[in-house]
Amino acid sequence: MSRGARKTRDKPVRERRCVATGGTEGPDRLLRVALSPDGTVTPDLAAKLPGRGAWITADRALIDKAVAKRLFNRAFERPVEAADDLADRFEALLEARAMSLLGLARRAGRLAMGYDAVKLALSKGEKPAWRIEASDGAADGRGKLDRLSAATWPQLATVSCFSAETIGQALGRSGVVHALLTEGPEADGFAKVVGKLAGFRKIDPLAPGSDKGAQDG
Repeated sequence: MSRGARKTRDKPVRERRCVATGGTEGPDRLLRVALSPDGTVTPDLAAKLPGRGAWITADRALIDKAVAKRLFNRAFERPVEAADDLADRFEALLEARAMSLLGLARRAGRLAMGYDAVKLALSKGEKPAWRIEASDGAADGRGKLDRLSAATWPQLATVSCFSAETIGQALGRSGVVHALLTEGPEADGFAKVVGKLAGFRKIDPLAPGSDKGAQDG
C-alpha cells in the first residue's frame, strides 16, 4: 500500500496533511481550500475547485491559527491572503450543505417533519438515522420525543444546532422544529457534514445535561 493511504474494505482512502497540525487525516476530518485567481484562500467544501489545494482539519481553532500565523503560505509555497472570517465561511457552508441534504431526503421520502409525523415514525417507521430538533423549539415537545426516542431507538443521534427558520427554509416550510431522517444516502452525507460541523459548534446543545437549556416557544 502506498504511503499516504490507509486501506479500507472497499478501497484505499487518501490521507492529507493538515496545514495547522502537520498530521495526516482522512477526508472525513479535513476541509480543502483552493486559491482564487488573485491568490485568495477560498473554501472548497466539495473539494472540486481546480488547481493546487491545501487541507486543514475541520476545527475552528485550527483554521483561525492557520490564518493568524499565515500557514497557508507554506502550504501553497507562495504568499497568499486568507480572510479572518475563513472559519465562519466554512461553518456557513457546512450548515448550508446539511440543509441541502435534508431537502434531498424530503424529496426522496426519507424525512418526517413535524411533531406528529416524527412521533409516528419513531414508533412505527423505518430505522432512523438522525433526529433533528430546532435550537429554538419548545422544551416540552423535545422532551416528549426524547423519551420516545430513548424507548424505541436508544442509540439514535440528535442534532439541535439549527434554528427552526433555517430548517424550514431548506424544507419549504415556514419553520420546522422536529424532523426525523431515515437511513439512506442523504443520511450518510449528513453524518459526514455534521461530523465536520462539530469542529465549529456543539451539535446537540439542547441535550439533557447540556449547559444550554431548551427554550420555550
